[in-house]
Amino acid sequence: MNVIVVGTGIAGLTAALRADEAGHDVMIVTKGLLGGGCTPLAQGGIAGVYGEGDSPASHAEDTIIAGAGLSDPAAVEVLVREGGARIAELVARGVVFDRGPDGRLLLGREAAHSHARVVHAGGDATGAAVSDALVAAVRASAIQVREHAFLLDLIVLDGAVRGIRLLEGTAAVDLSADAVILATGGAGRLYAHTTNPEGATGDGIAAALRAGADVADLEFVQFHPTVLAEGPGFLISEAVRGEGATLLDDDDRRFAFDAHPDGELAPRDVVSRAIARRTAAQGGPVRLDATALGASTLARRFPTIDRVTRERGFDWARQPIPVTPAAHYLMGGIVTDLDGRTTLPGLFAVGEAARSGVHGANRLASNSLLEGAVFGARAAVALGVASGADPALGLPPRQRKRPLRRDESPRPARDFSRAALQMLMWDEVGLLRTDDGLTRALDLIQSWRTDLPAPRSVAQHEDANLLLLAEAAASAALARTESVGAHFREPALIGV
Repeated sequence: MNVIVVGTGIAGLTAALRADEAGHDVMIVTKGLLGGGCTPLAQGGIAGVYGEGDSPASHAEDTIIAGAGLSDPAAVEVLVREGGARIAELVARGVVFDRGPDGRLLLGREAAHSHARVVHAGGDATGAAVSDALVAAVRASAIQVREHAFLLDLIVLDGAVRGIRLLEGTAAVDLSADAVILATGGAGRLYAHTTNPEGATGDGIAAALRAGADVADLEFVQFHPTVLAEGPGFLISEAVRGEGATLLDDDDRRFAFDAHPDGELAPRDVVSRAIARRTAAQGGPVRLDATALGASTLARRFPTIDRVTRERGFDWARQPIPVTPAAHYLMGGIVTDLDGRTTLPGLFAVGEAARSGVHGANRLASNSLLEGAVFGARAAVALGVASGADPALGLPPRQRKRPLRRDESPRPARDFSRAALQMLMWDEVGLLRTDDGLTRALDLIQSWRTDLPAPRSVAQHEDANLLLLAEAAASAALARTESVGAHFREPALIGV
């Protein structure tokens, strides 16, 4: 088969390598450089190595609890059953995970995990180690690589995806394929504060939505609790809290316990909301205190964070550092079955671009790299295998519909810019949501979409994609009236 993989994170590279090894003709397409995206930035590790007293069943239970009960049990079972083999495959491809003096893998514990089951590479450089190894394997293979090629749209013929349309420079280029695998990541650039790189504009999800593929759960956006509050967004890994760092308010009180008995190691949505509320109450950022770990441990265990914080003027071994939540991961995306198939024949989706069913309403820490490896491999195996099953995995029909346009008047008077959209999403479709705020956001987003001129440049196409996904996310958030997981609705104020 002629297979095109769009995206070069762990999910896309795994799918491409496995497809190449199965004898398919494979081309990787990326709008940046090979090995870009979110994967090389991942500080956290990969869950799925079980020590004494731990098991895949326990990992599955933690995943479903973190997902607020909305994870698909079959997808979670696949994740934990196949995770060990995928981690072993990464080792075989050259990823050097951290080991103790006895040669055994070092296992870390992160928030909402009941056991230490997370492996790391280079302390806090797991994603970079994984990306480097997979890129090297791609370069040593027969896989073609097309860089600086922006995905415009999917080519759909007779109801099936048969290729992609790219923008290269100023020229549109059509490429045919027997199958297309979208591994384009999420859409963190919808928000004013995010851990995601500049290119995380949801291009694959938007293209799939335009082509008629089902999407779901776009209201579930995970905000990482601890991002350095000064300077460009820089993530302070959850593993730091797993090692014993604490969150303090201006009174040096560990306020996270007010929100959950697990305090700093509660699920990410709970900790993020606790930080947001405390920050608003005290008029400034809370602080992450890692001083008890000591300078040598911090430098050894978290070398990247240690270097960056010091470059920004913080000695985190001596003083707590200011942190804030930031948009980190999109749990929803293109609806798939357990092999990455979407509702469009010929189209697969893997990684953060996919709604595989694993994450539910809130992703468990260190399950994202694992998901990319597991389902990237499964999609490659499934190429060319027909399936008549509806991959919706039991989603209610209202979640699977494309968002409706509401041409209401008068339109809100506010000029569009990407920065304005990002602040609107942060304020109204962020950590704390209200019915009125979501309605205002949706009205403004739809007016912007109506007035947006036809895009020509990559940046303009990104803006159009962000607006489409913003409309879908705001619509889904407005439709889901109950609070669950990362989607939190503030109660209406009666009589105000």
